[in-house]
Amino acid sequence: MTSPRVPPPPAPAAPTAPAAPKRPRDEPDWPLWTAPAAVLLGLGLGIVGTILVEIVGAAAGGSLSHPTPAASIIGDVVFDLGFVGAALYFAGMRGRLRAADFGFRWPGLTPAVVGVLAAGASYYLVTTVYASLLGLNGKEKLPSELGVNKSTAALIAAAVFVCVLAPIAEEFFFRGFIFGVLRRMGIEVAGRQLGPWLAAVATGILFGLAHTGSASSQYLIPLGFLGFVLCLLRWRTGSLYPCMALHSINNSLALGVNQEKWNAPEILALMAGALIVIGVLTAPLAGRSVQFAWGPRSRITDS
Repeated sequence: MTSPRVPPPPAPAAPTAPAAPKRPRDEPDWPLWTAPAAVLLGLGLGIVGTILVEIVGAAAGGSLSHPTPAASIIGDVVFDLGFVGAALYFAGMRGRLRAADFGFRWPGLTPAVVGVLAAGASYYLVTTVYASLLGLNGKEKLPSELGVNKSTAALIAAAVFVCVLAPIAEEFFFRGFIFGVLRRMGIEVAGRQLGPWLAAVATGILFGLAHTGSASSQYLIPLGFLGFVLCLLRWRTGSLYPCMALHSINNSLALGVNQEKWNAPEILALMAGALIVIGVLTAPLAGRSVQFAWGPRSRITDS
């Protein structure tokens, strides 16, 4: 009789490398250097675009030193679009663009509402204490420069820019792109990841400095804190929509209370109208994923 064949023992499994940490789903793979590059490019595009608008306005009978409200509004829109274009350019260098990477995704209703209320309350508390300590009682320069007191048309155009277009463009650039890039900083202290917090501080500082021309210098610190709070709101909700909502609500309050001395129903109507328009303009971005790459192999796919 032959003895049964005993199979050889299994070879020891090869050691596997530890899995790389998984990035959050709303943290795209954008290099850190693209954040300062986008700031510089956006600033350059904005300045050049604004100068061109002022030159055209002067050729149409205006003044380079004192542009008309129409030229000021168009110039401000072009300036903000310069930063949007810079963000799109550097984000697209990675081969594709997805609206969700910038935060265009639906948040949970409860976290969004609670986040907006908490962020807004903290901002107004800090601003109130700051203003009382320094005895501040000023106004933003931008609405008056846009001619809100000169005509109804100028007031409507300024309201659309301040309460709708600026919140969309600025949140897209600062919270959607800059914070999205900087939060990937791998800085850890005592086992805690500090990248998002440091990114929020840096983005808040940039946000405050971006309002140097439209707000009094003493209000740049509260605006920087608002930028910081909006970053935390973006981080905690995973969405840009609560940030745009709070930004629009704040601008509506500033325009209605500080500039026009409106009553509560008028201010609430402005807030509601601005939020509805923002929703109409940006909601389609959250309903589908649009991806495309630069270059000859560009593609567009909707899902």
